[in-house]
Amino acid sequence: MLKKVFCISLLSVGVLGFSQKKWTIQECVDYAIKNNLQVQAQAYNKDVQTKNLEMAKREYLPSVSGSISNTASFGNTQFVNTSVRNDNFSNSANVGSNILVYNNGRLEKTVRKTGFDVDASLQDIETIKNNIALQIAQQYLSVMLNREIKKISESAMENAQRLYDRAKITTDVGTTAQTVLAEATASLAREKQNVKTAQINVDKALFAMAQILQLQDYKTFDVVDIPVPEELTPQTESVDEVLNIAYGSQPVIKAAEIRIKAAEAQTEVVRTNFWPTITANAGIGTFYNNRLNTNNVGSTGFYIAEPNFTNQYKDNFGQQIGLSANIPIFNKGITRLQVEQTKINELVAKNNLEQQKFQLKQDIQQAQFNADSNYEIYISAMEAERSTKLALDFATKSYDAGRSTIYDVTIARNNYANAQGSVAQAKYNYLFSIKVLDFYAGRGISL
Repeated sequence: MLKKVFCISLLSVGVLGFSQKKWTIQECVDYAIKNNLQVQAQAYNKDVQTKNLEMAKREYLPSVSGSISNTASFGNTQFVNTSVRNDNFSNSANVGSNILVYNNGRLEKTVRKTGFDVDASLQDIETIKNNIALQIAQQYLSVMLNREIKKISESAMENAQRLYDRAKITTDVGTTAQTVLAEATASLAREKQNVKTAQINVDKALFAMAQILQLQDYKTFDVVDIPVPEELTPQTESVDEVLNIAYGSQPVIKAAEIRIKAAEAQTEVVRTNFWPTITANAGIGTFYNNRLNTNNVGSTGFYIAEPNFTNQYKDNFGQQIGLSANIPIFNKGITRLQVEQTKINELVAKNNLEQQKFQLKQDIQQAQFNADSNYEIYISAMEAERSTKLALDFATKSYDAGRSTIYDVTIARNNYANAQGSVAQAKYNYLFSIKVLDFYAGRGISL
Protein backbone atom coordinates (compact mmCIF):
# COMPACT_ATOMS: atom_id res chain seq x y z
CA MET A 1 0.00 0.00 0.00
CA LEU A 2 2.82 2.38 0.93
CA LYS A 3 4.59 1.55 -2.32
CA LYS A 4 1.43 2.31 -4.27
CA VAL A 5 1.01 5.68 -2.57
CA PHE A 6 4.68 6.48 -3.22
CA CYS A 7 4.32 5.69 -6.94
CA ILE A 8 1.19 7.83 -7.18
CA SER A 9 3.04 10.67 -5.48
CA LEU A 10 5.91 10.43 -7.94
CA LEU A 11 3.45 10.41 -10.85
CA SER A 12 1.72 13.49 -9.45
CA VAL A 13 5.03 15.30 -9.11
CA GLY A 14 5.94 14.39 -12.67
CA VAL A 15 2.61 15.60 -14.04
CA LEU A 16 2.85 18.80 -12.00
CA GLY A 17 6.38 19.41 -13.22
CA PHE A 18 5.31 18.94 -16.81
CA SER A 19 2.29 21.19 -16.44
CA GLN A 20 4.47 23.94 -14.97
CA LYS A 21 6.93 23.93 -17.86
CA LYS A 22 7.30 27.32 -19.48
CA TRP A 23 8.39 27.60 -23.08
CA THR A 24 11.07 29.99 -24.30
CA ILE A 25 10.71 31.80 -27.61
CA GLN A 26 13.35 29.53 -29.15
CA GLU A 27 11.56 26.40 -27.95
CA CYS A 28 8.33 27.69 -29.47
CA VAL A 29 10.00 28.39 -32.81
CA ASP A 30 11.82 25.04 -32.89
CA TYR A 31 8.69 23.08 -31.98
CA ALA A 32 6.52 24.90 -34.51
CA ILE A 33 9.01 24.39 -37.32
CA LYS A 34 9.36 20.70 -36.47
CA ASN A 35 5.63 20.01 -36.28
CA ASN A 36 4.03 22.56 -38.58
CA LEU A 37 2.02 20.90 -41.36
CA GLN A 38 3.02 23.51 -43.94
CA VAL A 39 6.69 22.82 -43.29
CA GLN A 40 6.05 19.08 -43.55
CA ALA A 41 4.11 19.49 -46.81
CA GLN A 42 6.91 21.55 -48.33
CA ALA A 43 9.46 19.03 -47.08
CA TYR A 44 7.56 16.31 -48.94
CA ASN A 45 7.67 18.45 -52.07
CA LYS A 46 11.43 18.81 -51.62
CA ASP A 47 11.73 15.02 -51.29
CA VAL A 48 9.84 14.59 -54.57
CA GLN A 49 12.21 17.03 -56.30
CA THR A 50 15.18 15.18 -54.81
CA LYS A 51 13.90 11.89 -56.24
CA ASN A 52 13.45 13.58 -59.61
CA LEU A 53 17.10 14.64 -59.43
CA GLU A 54 18.22 11.12 -58.57
CA MET A 55 16.24 9.70 -61.49
CA ALA A 56 17.69 12.30 -63.86
CA LYS A 57 21.23 11.33 -62.82
CA ARG A 58 20.47 7.63 -63.34
CA GLU A 59 19.62 8.30 -66.99
CA TYR A 60 23.39 8.20 -67.62
CA LEU A 61 23.37 4.48 -66.83
CA PRO A 62 22.53 1.84 -69.43
CA SER A 63 19.19 0.10 -69.22
CA VAL A 64 19.22 -3.70 -69.13
CA SER A 65 16.22 -5.95 -69.59
CA GLY A 66 15.64 -9.64 -70.04
CA SER A 67 12.81 -11.67 -71.50
CA ILE A 68 11.73 -15.29 -71.56
CA SER A 69 8.91 -16.57 -73.75
CA ASN A 70 7.23 -19.93 -74.18
CA THR A 71 4.92 -20.75 -77.08
CA ALA A 72 2.99 -23.91 -77.89
CA SER A 73 0.95 -24.50 -81.07
CA PHE A 74 -1.13 -27.49 -82.17
CA GLY A 75 -2.79 -28.47 -85.46
CA ASN A 76 -2.12 -29.23 -89.13
CA THR A 77 -0.20 -27.15 -91.62
CA GLN A 78 -0.06 -27.20 -95.42
CA PHE A 79 2.97 -29.08 -96.81
CA VAL A 80 3.22 -29.25 -100.64
CA ASN A 81 -0.12 -30.81 -101.63
CA THR A 82 -0.96 -32.38 -98.35
CA SER A 83 -1.75 -31.45 -94.79
CA VAL A 84 0.67 -32.59 -92.10
CA ARG A 85 0.57 -32.45 -88.35
CA ASN A 86 2.56 -29.54 -86.94
CA ASP A 87 2.62 -29.49 -83.16
CA ASN A 88 5.34 -27.20 -81.76
CA PHE A 89 6.75 -25.94 -78.50
CA SER A 90 9.32 -23.16 -78.51
CA ASN A 91 11.22 -21.32 -75.81
CA SER A 92 13.49 -18.29 -76.09
CA ALA A 93 15.56 -16.20 -73.65
CA ASN A 94 17.11 -12.79 -74.39
CA VAL A 95 19.01 -10.12 -72.49
CA GLY A 96 19.37 -6.67 -74.03
CA SER A 97 20.91 -3.37 -73.08
CA ASN A 98 20.88 0.12 -74.55
CA ILE A 99 22.59 3.35 -73.64
CA LEU A 100 22.21 6.89 -74.85
CA VAL A 101 25.28 7.98 -76.80
CA TYR A 102 24.34 11.48 -77.95
CA ASN A 103 21.44 13.87 -77.49
CA ASN A 104 23.16 17.29 -77.46
CA GLY A 105 23.59 17.25 -73.67
CA ARG A 106 19.93 16.60 -72.80
CA LEU A 107 20.83 14.49 -69.78
CA GLU A 108 23.26 17.05 -68.36
CA LYS A 109 20.78 19.87 -68.89
CA THR A 110 17.94 17.89 -67.29
CA VAL A 111 20.08 17.17 -64.24
CA ARG A 112 20.99 20.85 -64.00
CA LYS A 113 17.35 21.94 -64.26
CA THR A 114 16.19 19.39 -61.69
CA GLY A 115 18.95 20.49 -59.33
CA PHE A 116 17.57 24.03 -59.48
CA ASP A 117 14.12 22.67 -58.58
CA VAL A 118 15.58 21.03 -55.48
CA ASP A 119 17.37 24.22 -54.44
CA ALA A 120 14.21 26.30 -54.90
CA SER A 121 12.16 23.89 -52.81
CA LEU A 122 14.74 24.17 -50.00
CA GLN A 123 14.36 27.95 -50.05
CA ASP A 124 10.57 27.54 -49.92
CA ILE A 125 10.98 25.59 -46.70
CA GLU A 126 13.12 28.36 -45.24
CA THR A 127 10.50 30.93 -46.22
CA ILE A 128 7.79 29.04 -44.34
CA LYS A 129 10.09 28.68 -41.32
CA ASN A 130 10.77 32.43 -41.31
CA ASN A 131 7.08 33.25 -41.52
CA ILE A 132 6.38 30.92 -38.60
CA ALA A 133 9.16 32.52 -36.55
CA LEU A 134 7.73 36.00 -37.21
CA GLN A 135 4.23 34.85 -36.33
CA ILE A 136 5.42 33.30 -33.08
CA ALA A 137 7.46 36.39 -32.14
CA GLN A 138 4.41 38.59 -32.66
CA GLN A 139 2.19 36.32 -30.58
CA TYR A 140 4.86 35.96 -27.89
CA LEU A 141 5.00 39.74 -27.55
CA SER A 142 1.21 39.78 -27.42
CA VAL A 143 1.37 37.49 -24.38
CA MET A 144 3.93 39.79 -22.76
CA LEU A 145 1.78 42.86 -23.50
CA ASN A 146 -1.34 41.35 -21.97
CA ARG A 147 0.63 40.27 -18.92
CA GLU A 148 1.89 43.83 -18.45
CA ILE A 149 -1.63 45.19 -18.82
CA LYS A 150 -2.74 42.69 -16.19
CA LYS A 151 -0.07 43.99 -13.80
CA ILE A 152 -1.30 47.53 -14.42
CA SER A 153 -4.87 46.41 -13.68
CA GLU A 154 -3.75 44.63 -10.52
CA SER A 155 -1.95 47.77 -9.34
CA ALA A 156 -5.09 49.83 -9.99
CA MET A 157 -7.15 47.26 -8.09
CA GLU A 158 -4.79 47.46 -5.10
CA ASN A 159 -5.15 51.26 -5.06
CA ALA A 160 -8.94 50.88 -5.29
CA GLN A 161 -8.81 48.40 -2.42
CA ARG A 162 -6.92 50.88 -0.25
CA LEU A 163 -9.43 53.63 -1.04
CA TYR A 164 -12.27 51.25 -0.24
CA ASP A 165 -10.71 50.25 3.08
CA ARG A 166 -10.26 53.89 4.04
CA ALA A 167 -13.79 54.83 2.93
CA LYS A 168 -15.19 51.91 4.92
CA ILE A 169 -13.49 53.14 8.09
CA THR A 170 -14.40 56.81 7.65
CA THR A 171 -17.99 55.95 6.77
CA ASP A 172 -18.34 53.62 9.73
CA VAL A 173 -17.18 56.35 12.11
CA GLY A 174 -19.44 58.88 10.42
CA THR A 175 -16.85 61.29 9.04
CA THR A 176 -17.86 60.62 5.40
CA ALA A 177 -21.20 59.99 3.77
CA GLN A 178 -22.46 56.65 2.48
CA THR A 179 -21.99 57.93 -1.08
CA VAL A 180 -18.21 57.87 -0.57
CA LEU A 181 -18.31 54.20 0.39
CA ALA A 182 -20.67 53.43 -2.47
CA GLU A 183 -18.31 55.08 -4.97
CA ALA A 184 -15.32 53.25 -3.47
CA THR A 185 -17.21 49.95 -3.67
CA ALA A 186 -18.15 50.55 -7.32
CA SER A 187 -14.62 51.57 -8.16
CA LEU A 188 -13.18 48.42 -6.57
CA ALA A 189 -15.69 46.26 -8.43
CA ARG A 190 -14.71 47.87 -11.73
CA GLU A 191 -11.02 47.28 -11.08
CA LYS A 192 -11.64 43.64 -10.16
CA GLN A 193 -13.52 43.27 -13.43
CA ASN A 194 -10.59 44.84 -15.29
CA VAL A 195 -8.19 42.36 -13.67
CA LYS A 196 -10.43 39.47 -14.68
CA THR A 197 -10.66 40.78 -18.23
CA ALA A 198 -6.88 41.20 -18.35
CA GLN A 199 -6.37 37.62 -17.20
CA ILE A 200 -8.77 36.38 -19.88
CA ASN A 201 -6.79 38.34 -22.48
CA VAL A 202 -3.59 36.68 -21.26
CA ASP A 203 -5.25 33.28 -21.56
CA LYS A 204 -6.47 34.17 -25.05
CA ALA A 205 -2.96 35.14 -26.13
CA LEU A 206 -1.54 31.89 -24.74
CA PHE A 207 -4.30 29.91 -26.42
CA ALA A 208 -3.51 31.58 -29.74
CA MET A 209 0.16 30.68 -29.28
CA ALA A 210 -0.75 27.07 -28.49
CA GLN A 211 -2.81 26.95 -31.68
CA ILE A 212 0.13 28.19 -33.73
CA LEU A 213 2.20 25.40 -32.18
CA GLN A 214 -0.69 22.97 -32.79
CA LEU A 215 -0.58 21.76 -29.19
CA GLN A 216 -3.38 19.53 -27.96
CA ASP A 217 -3.02 20.38 -24.25
CA TYR A 218 -3.32 24.16 -24.48
CA LYS A 219 -4.64 24.60 -20.93
CA THR A 220 -1.26 23.94 -19.30
CA PHE A 221 0.73 25.87 -21.91
CA ASP A 222 2.76 28.83 -20.66
CA VAL A 223 5.76 30.87 -21.81
CA VAL A 224 8.75 32.40 -20.09
CA ASP A 225 8.65 36.12 -19.41
CA ILE A 226 11.27 38.08 -21.31
CA PRO A 227 13.08 41.14 -20.00
CA VAL A 228 11.96 44.32 -21.70
CA PRO A 229 13.97 47.54 -21.28
CA GLU A 230 12.25 50.29 -19.35
CA GLU A 231 13.13 52.83 -22.00
CA LEU A 232 13.57 52.18 -25.69
CA THR A 233 15.90 53.89 -28.14
CA PRO A 234 15.00 54.94 -31.69
CA GLN A 235 15.86 52.72 -34.62
CA THR A 236 18.47 54.30 -36.90
CA GLU A 237 18.91 51.77 -39.74
CA SER A 238 17.65 53.04 -43.11
CA VAL A 239 15.32 51.20 -45.46
CA ASP A 240 18.00 50.94 -48.14
CA GLU A 241 20.46 49.36 -45.72
CA VAL A 242 17.96 46.73 -44.65
CA LEU A 243 16.76 46.21 -48.21
CA ASN A 244 20.25 45.53 -49.56
CA ILE A 245 20.76 42.85 -46.92
CA ALA A 246 17.30 41.38 -47.47
CA TYR A 247 17.79 41.06 -51.24
CA GLY A 248 20.80 38.85 -50.61
CA SER A 249 19.56 36.86 -47.64
CA GLN A 250 15.80 36.35 -47.78
CA PRO A 251 14.89 32.83 -49.01
CA VAL A 252 11.86 34.08 -50.92
CA ILE A 253 14.21 36.14 -53.13
CA LYS A 254 16.68 33.27 -53.46
CA ALA A 255 13.88 30.92 -54.49
CA ALA A 256 12.68 33.35 -57.17
CA GLU A 257 16.23 33.76 -58.52
CA ILE A 258 16.76 29.99 -58.62
CA ARG A 259 13.49 29.49 -60.49
CA ILE A 260 14.71 31.86 -63.20
CA LYS A 261 17.73 29.58 -63.64
CA ALA A 262 15.43 26.55 -63.67
CA ALA A 263 13.25 28.10 -66.38
CA GLU A 264 16.33 28.94 -68.49
CA ALA A 265 17.64 25.39 -68.00
CA GLN A 266 14.27 23.98 -69.11
CA THR A 267 14.53 25.99 -72.33
CA GLU A 268 17.92 24.37 -73.02
CA VAL A 269 16.42 20.95 -72.34
CA VAL A 270 13.61 21.51 -74.85
CA ARG A 271 16.05 22.82 -77.48
CA THR A 272 17.75 19.41 -77.54
CA ASN A 273 14.65 18.07 -79.31
CA PHE A 274 15.92 19.78 -82.46
CA TRP A 275 18.95 17.46 -82.45
CA PRO A 276 19.19 13.77 -83.30
CA THR A 277 19.37 11.11 -80.59
CA ILE A 278 21.89 8.30 -80.99
CA THR A 279 21.47 5.11 -78.99
CA ALA A 280 23.73 2.05 -78.79
CA ASN A 281 22.30 -1.36 -78.01
CA ALA A 282 23.60 -4.86 -77.45
CA GLY A 283 21.99 -8.14 -76.68
CA ILE A 284 22.40 -11.88 -76.29
CA GLY A 285 19.86 -14.66 -76.72
CA THR A 286 19.11 -18.24 -77.51
CA PHE A 287 16.10 -20.45 -78.22
CA TYR A 288 14.79 -24.00 -78.07
CA ASN A 289 12.27 -25.60 -80.42
CA ASN A 290 10.47 -28.95 -80.24
CA ARG A 291 8.04 -30.14 -82.94
CA LEU A 292 6.45 -32.54 -80.42
CA ASN A 293 6.29 -35.29 -83.06
CA THR A 294 10.02 -35.83 -83.07
CA ASN A 295 12.12 -38.85 -82.15
CA ASN A 296 9.90 -41.01 -84.32
CA VAL A 297 9.12 -41.54 -88.02
CA GLY A 298 7.53 -38.40 -89.31
CA SER A 299 5.05 -37.92 -92.15
CA THR A 300 7.90 -37.75 -94.65
CA GLY A 301 9.01 -41.23 -93.75
CA PHE A 302 12.28 -40.10 -92.20
CA TYR A 303 13.25 -40.55 -88.59
CA ILE A 304 13.45 -37.16 -86.87
CA ALA A 305 15.88 -36.79 -83.95
CA GLU A 306 15.20 -33.65 -81.89
CA PRO A 307 18.24 -32.13 -80.11
CA ASN A 308 17.71 -31.83 -76.37
CA PHE A 309 17.07 -28.52 -74.53
CA THR A 310 20.65 -28.01 -73.34
CA ASN A 311 22.24 -28.65 -76.74
CA GLN A 312 19.79 -26.33 -78.51
CA TYR A 313 20.39 -23.52 -75.99
CA LYS A 314 24.15 -23.91 -76.52
CA ASP A 315 24.01 -24.20 -80.32
CA ASN A 316 21.45 -21.40 -80.81
CA PHE A 317 23.23 -18.86 -78.59
CA GLY A 318 23.77 -15.55 -80.42
CA GLN A 319 24.82 -11.95 -79.86
CA GLN A 320 23.95 -8.64 -81.43
CA ILE A 321 25.18 -5.06 -81.29
CA GLY A 322 23.71 -2.01 -82.94
CA LEU A 323 23.68 1.75 -83.20
CA SER A 324 20.52 3.66 -83.99
CA ALA A 325 19.79 7.32 -84.63
CA ASN A 326 16.48 9.13 -84.29
CA ILE A 327 16.62 12.23 -86.46
CA PRO A 328 13.83 14.78 -86.06
CA ILE A 329 12.62 16.03 -89.42
CA PHE A 330 9.15 17.42 -88.94
CA ASN A 331 6.93 17.28 -85.86
CA LYS A 332 4.37 19.93 -86.86
CA GLY A 333 6.45 22.72 -85.32
CA ILE A 334 5.71 21.49 -81.81
CA THR A 335 9.33 21.70 -80.65
CA ARG A 336 9.58 25.34 -81.76
CA LEU A 337 6.35 26.13 -79.91
CA GLN A 338 7.65 24.34 -76.83
CA VAL A 339 10.77 26.50 -76.88
CA GLU A 340 8.63 29.61 -77.17
CA GLN A 341 6.54 28.37 -74.26
CA THR A 342 9.60 27.87 -72.05
CA LYS A 343 10.83 31.36 -72.99
CA ILE A 344 7.50 32.70 -71.71
CA ASN A 345 8.06 30.72 -68.50
CA GLU A 346 11.42 32.49 -68.17
CA LEU A 347 9.63 35.85 -68.38
CA VAL A 348 7.09 34.65 -65.80
CA ALA A 349 9.92 33.65 -63.43
CA LYS A 350 11.68 37.00 -63.90
CA ASN A 351 8.42 38.83 -63.31
CA ASN A 352 7.88 36.81 -60.15
CA LEU A 353 11.32 37.87 -58.89
CA GLU A 354 10.44 41.53 -59.46
CA GLN A 355 7.14 41.01 -57.66
CA GLN A 356 8.90 39.41 -54.70
CA LYS A 357 11.43 42.25 -54.55
CA PHE A 358 8.66 44.83 -54.74
CA GLN A 359 6.69 43.07 -52.01
CA LEU A 360 9.81 42.78 -49.86
CA LYS A 361 10.52 46.48 -50.33
CA GLN A 362 6.97 47.33 -49.33
CA ASP A 363 7.18 45.07 -46.26
CA ILE A 364 10.44 46.68 -45.14
CA GLN A 365 9.12 50.17 -45.77
CA GLN A 366 6.02 49.29 -43.77
CA ALA A 367 8.15 47.88 -40.95
CA GLN A 368 10.29 51.03 -41.00
CA PHE A 369 7.21 53.25 -40.95
CA ASN A 370 5.70 51.21 -38.13
CA ALA A 371 8.94 51.41 -36.14
CA ASP A 372 9.19 55.18 -36.53
CA SER A 373 5.50 55.84 -35.83
CA ASN A 374 5.36 53.39 -32.92
CA TYR A 375 8.40 55.04 -31.37
CA GLU A 376 6.75 58.46 -31.65
CA ILE A 377 3.59 57.02 -30.09
CA TYR A 378 5.74 55.47 -27.37
CA ILE A 379 7.40 58.84 -26.58
CA SER A 380 4.02 60.58 -26.49
CA ALA A 381 2.55 57.83 -24.31
CA MET A 382 5.49 58.16 -21.90
CA GLU A 383 4.83 61.89 -21.61
CA ALA A 384 1.12 61.27 -21.05
CA GLU A 385 1.96 58.67 -18.40
CA ARG A 386 4.15 61.15 -16.52
CA SER A 387 1.46 63.80 -16.69
CA THR A 388 -1.34 61.51 -15.51
CA LYS A 389 0.90 60.17 -12.72
CA LEU A 390 1.46 63.72 -11.53
CA ALA A 391 -2.29 64.41 -11.74
CA LEU A 392 -2.99 61.23 -9.75
CA ASP A 393 -0.50 62.28 -7.07
CA PHE A 394 -2.17 65.69 -6.75
CA ALA A 395 -5.65 64.11 -6.65
CA THR A 396 -4.55 61.65 -3.95
CA LYS A 397 -2.98 64.37 -1.80
CA SER A 398 -6.05 66.54 -2.27
CA TYR A 399 -8.31 63.68 -1.24
CA ASP A 400 -6.14 62.94 1.77
CA ALA A 401 -6.49 66.59 2.76
CA GLY A 402 -10.26 66.43 2.32
CA ARG A 403 -10.34 68.92 -0.52
CA SER A 404 -11.54 66.49 -3.25
CA THR A 405 -13.77 63.45 -3.53
CA ILE A 406 -13.05 59.80 -4.08
CA TYR A 407 -14.63 60.22 -7.51
CA ASP A 408 -11.84 62.66 -8.46
CA VAL A 409 -9.20 60.16 -7.34
CA THR A 410 -10.89 57.37 -9.27
CA ILE A 411 -10.95 59.43 -12.46
CA ALA A 412 -7.27 60.35 -12.03
CA ARG A 413 -6.33 56.74 -11.36
CA ASN A 414 -8.24 55.50 -14.42
CA ASN A 415 -6.48 58.07 -16.55
CA TYR A 416 -3.14 56.92 -15.22
CA ALA A 417 -3.97 53.24 -15.83
CA ASN A 418 -5.04 54.03 -19.39
CA ALA A 419 -1.80 55.95 -19.93
CA GLN A 420 0.21 53.00 -18.61
CA GLY A 421 -1.68 50.69 -20.97
CA SER A 422 -0.93 53.01 -23.89
CA VAL A 423 2.77 52.98 -23.01
CA ALA A 424 2.78 49.17 -22.87
CA GLN A 425 0.91 48.91 -26.19
CA ALA A 426 3.27 51.34 -27.92
CA LYS A 427 6.34 49.68 -26.40
CA TYR A 428 5.46 46.19 -27.61
CA ASN A 429 4.32 47.44 -31.01
CA TYR A 430 7.67 49.18 -31.37
CA LEU A 431 9.56 46.09 -30.23
CA PHE A 432 7.82 43.94 -32.83
CA SER A 433 8.56 46.49 -35.56
CA ILE A 434 12.23 46.38 -34.58
CA LYS A 435 12.22 42.58 -34.63
CA VAL A 436 10.72 42.60 -38.11
CA LEU A 437 13.52 44.89 -39.30
CA ASP A 438 16.08 42.63 -37.58
CA PHE A 439 14.55 39.67 -39.38
CA TYR A 440 14.84 41.34 -42.78
CA ALA A 441 18.37 42.47 -41.97
CA GLY A 442 19.38 38.85 -41.42
CA ARG A 443 19.75 39.04 -37.65
CA GLY A 444 17.10 36.39 -36.98
CA ILE A 445 14.29 36.39 -34.44
CA SER A 446 15.27 36.77 -30.80
CA LEU A 447 13.54 38.37 -27.85
